[in-house]
Amino acid sequence: MTANQAATQTGKRSVLGVLVDVTTYAEATARILEAARERRPYAVTALAVHGVMTGVQDRAHNARLNSFDLTTPDGQPVRWALNLLHHAGLADRVYGPTLTLKVVEQAAAEGLPIYLYGSTQPTLDRLVPALEKMFPALKIAGVEASKFRTSHPGEAQEIAERIKASGARIVLVGLGCPRQEIFTYAMRPFLDMPLLAVGAAFDYHAGLLKNPPAWMQKYALEWLWRLGLEPKRLWKRYVLLNPAYLARLAAQRSGLWKATPPAPATEPVTTFAV
Repeated sequence: MTANQAATQTGKRSVLGVLVDVTTYAEATARILEAARERRPYAVTALAVHGVMTGVQDRAHNARLNSFDLTTPDGQPVRWALNLLHHAGLADRVYGPTLTLKVVEQAAAEGLPIYLYGSTQPTLDRLVPALEKMFPALKIAGVEASKFRTSHPGEAQEIAERIKASGARIVLVGLGCPRQEIFTYAMRPFLDMPLLAVGAAFDYHAGLLKNPPAWMQKYALEWLWRLGLEPKRLWKRYVLLNPAYLARLAAQRSGLWKATPPAPATEPVTTFAV
């Protein structure tokens, strides 16, 4: 199957029971911008191995992930799984930081203001001028750092009112996995716009993290690069979860494990990280 053929084979497929979209950068960007233009709620995340395994380890969270409108294969191993299990024929992953830039570029071109939610104020203070330098026409409607606590009753509505009052049409959420996915799930009912859980995109585009060489990205060695940069924080994620992911993938591929996806969640989340 060619890359062009793969681009037409859309839809969600089970990767260890987590539903991931067979998609490309062009298609994902188009779907997000269409929702922004039409003022529709639209939950988006980009899942690497760690993101998929958060669903494997927590079935309630798996159900939340399966309710997302768009879940892209952020990591090469997730793209490989789509190709191996479902013959998706994807030639490239849809990496969160790169997707972020493509969405922001198109939002700037169309005059659609964005809202940045999450991370720390110092990171946002670096991210805003970096994005404005890359995209001079970009309109940043609002910026809100994480409070690094759980929400209080009614806070989802309060946050939504601030975002809507800003005039934003797209929200980028940088709270880290899985906090950002839970935030996005919790906020979707209150906002008529796309919310994108974009992982480390804030840190990368603020210049706080360096991207690995292209060859490491191509051969799924980005985890090794990240581990070298942040060994104390990330060693459990990669040393323990990567082998578990591969074992589960082999079990699903061989038919020893059905990896049945739970039904998409519909119940609200009462408390979540803000």
